[in-house]
Amino acid sequence: MSDPIRFYYRGKQHHIIDASPTQTLLQYLREDLHCTGTKEGCAEGDCGACTVVIGELTQDPSKRDELQMKSVNACLQFLPTLDGKAVFTVEDLKTGNQLHPVQQAMVECHGSQCGFCTPGFVMSLWDLYLKQTDSDLPLQRKQIDEALSGNLCRCTGYRPIIDAAHKMCALPKQAKPVFNQANLKSILQSMQRSDSLAYTYQGQSFDAPRTLAELATLRAAKPTACLLAGATDVGLWVTKQLRDLGDIIYLGQVAELRQLSIDKYMLHIGASVSLDNAYRAVCQHYPQLNDLWQRFASLPIRHVGTLGGNVANGSPIGDSMPWLIALGAQVVLHSVHGERTLALENFYLAYKKKDLLPEEIVAAVKIPLPLPVALSTSQQIFCTYKLAKRFDQDISAVCAAFSAQLDGDQLSQVRIAFGGMAATPKRATNAEAAMENQSWNQTTLEAAMSALALDYAPLSDMRASAAYRMKTAQNLLRRFWLETRTDAPLPMNALDVFAANTLEGASA
Repeated sequence: MSDPIRFYYRGKQHHIIDASPTQTLLQYLREDLHCTGTKEGCAEGDCGACTVVIGELTQDPSKRDELQMKSVNACLQFLPTLDGKAVFTVEDLKTGNQLHPVQQAMVECHGSQCGFCTPGFVMSLWDLYLKQTDSDLPLQRKQIDEALSGNLCRCTGYRPIIDAAHKMCALPKQAKPVFNQANLKSILQSMQRSDSLAYTYQGQSFDAPRTLAELATLRAAKPTACLLAGATDVGLWVTKQLRDLGDIIYLGQVAELRQLSIDKYMLHIGASVSLDNAYRAVCQHYPQLNDLWQRFASLPIRHVGTLGGNVANGSPIGDSMPWLIALGAQVVLHSVHGERTLALENFYLAYKKKDLLPEEIVAAVKIPLPLPVALSTSQQIFCTYKLAKRFDQDISAVCAAFSAQLDGDQLSQVRIAFGGMAATPKRATNAEAAMENQSWNQTTLEAAMSALALDYAPLSDMRASAAYRMKTAQNLLRRFWLETRTDAPLPMNALDVFAANTLEGASA
């Protein structure tokens, strides 16, 4: 017998037994519950018109049963992934005739024109509103931009919406909060399962195992089942390609896959750790990744997408793989037969083809951490760069990562990786050889830039031409030299001029 899907919405628990496992939350809200405040714009997680906020209990042992709230795209969330969670939409915010401060600020600042995108903006701002304390105020522009990175508007030009974000925290608090945190935690605790969700509908199954051992057994029994993590890519297979996914195995409830840990000098990131949490952990050790973290998709996508899913998908234009490969990351593969570990660059065999057996799943990513200064005689130099047509929420034309050890002016352990330059995320072995054990000077740089033409034969597509990709890849290597050279490096304002003249000057 099938288990029901259970989630909390608008003051009551919803029990669902007659919905397709791939019905989205957006479809359920609008078509079944007739709660039409949440809009469908793109149905692919780009426009933000469908933004809602999800509440769930963390499975982090150090923060057991802590309530977490996060903005997500309802158009990509399959209903069974909401089991045991709470859903909040724009209908929840108003109390009687009283608007929530977020809504009131939008009214007073004229933050809505046609109004279609407005509910999504309101929910993204509410997510930001919930996470602020008095000590955090006033809000910084960077915080607002990040919170709204997943919302698009064609009418307002954004200025009045940003004004509303600043104003919402200054307005009087709502007399009756949208929810009582203690009560919501109690409700969610009562909804947690002691065993795994096994949902079936018209012959299609959706399994949500809770342990790695159970997951391995399921995968061995269903090697062709679709593995689902954040649905930020798989969701589009349904909403855009209208694909039948068949049986689904959901990874989001497997406790071992949601863990972050450090073992000596290696950071272990479970395959179901969200992109936002994964990047936050890595950036504590490699702050050079902060800019890429901010530009990696929108906040609602980072809230549910996973680093493990990004690695398993293996897109040649994915932004995580270049820097992971440059840092020497490894991927841990798990099955009923045990575990094996591969260097990440060896995991990708060809376009969308990976060294992954049918019964295996990506269980974790292992990232070497910088050696303490006392244990190293050289300095690690590491930089990443992303080129795209938009700053926020855009796929890279070229993504580059460079890492090396620098002892005086001597290079060693050079690792260079690019996305967007080949059918897989790929190391630049010829350029690396031109730099290995060489002085970090202009002669070495120019030899390495020439060698890049032997490493890659990029394609032309809608994002960039082959010539643009090669030219900018070489220019990014030059920029890496300018930012890390030891002989009179250029000041940052000169580097900004260089970037404007060389990167943007190469026309697509």
